Amino acid sequence: MTTSLRISGLVKEYRAGRPVLNGIDLQIAGQGLTAIIGPSGTGKSTLLRCINRLIEPTKGEIVLQSKDGSVDLARVRGASLRRARRRIGMVFQEYNLVERLTVMENLLTGRLGYTSAVKAWMRRFEPEDIQHAYKLLDTVGLAGFADQRADALSGGQRQRVGIARALMQRPQLLLADEPTSSLDPKTSVEIMELLSEQGSATGIPVIVNIHDVLSLIHI
Repeated sequence: MTTSLRISGLVKEYRAGRPVLNGIDLQIAGQGLTAIIGPSGTGKSTLLRCINRLIEPTKGEIVLQSKDGSVDLARVRGASLRRARRRIGMVFQEYNLVERLTVMENLLTGRLGYTSAVKAWMRRFEPEDIQHAYKLLDTVGLAGFADQRADALSGGQRQRVGIARALMQRPQLLLADEPTSSLDPKTSVEIMELLSEQGSATGIPVIVNIHDVLSLIHI
């Protein structure tokens, strides 16, 4: 089943009467990359953070429809929210890697939503997860980097790890919040191409916030 995302009447207010998002309506269906373009301060990051519930929407609907059924991300709570979040991968502007961990250990954190607390604490992951992590490292161009610490990587390499970690969730929707803002122009294009390729390869929608239109030209 094709994944779709439908947003209806989404409002987010940090202060009453001063909406950052004001009645957003958006529908995205099928694989491929959708870019949300605009200058800083226009609510792009707020929109993505509402979708994956890093922040609470003030009102509205955020309906994710996929092979696992339909869920209104704006309304779920508790265990249902944790299960819903497993369906959404997130790539962050500042990478959000654990600097002292290796690349492989960072990738495997993408499976924490599927792993018991005891196994996670002991860093015991399923063999198929480890195998999949090695495959993803090859996919993002980091074969041979599994044992490198994250703090030894360049910015572009860190973002590739971030993308691979998000894909470790086997997500049905991938969000990327300004994934190229800290990168040079050449690396920015490579990262955008990688996100677009993975959206097509995995058959899922990819939503990217971006203010640099030039990095989209070659996609």
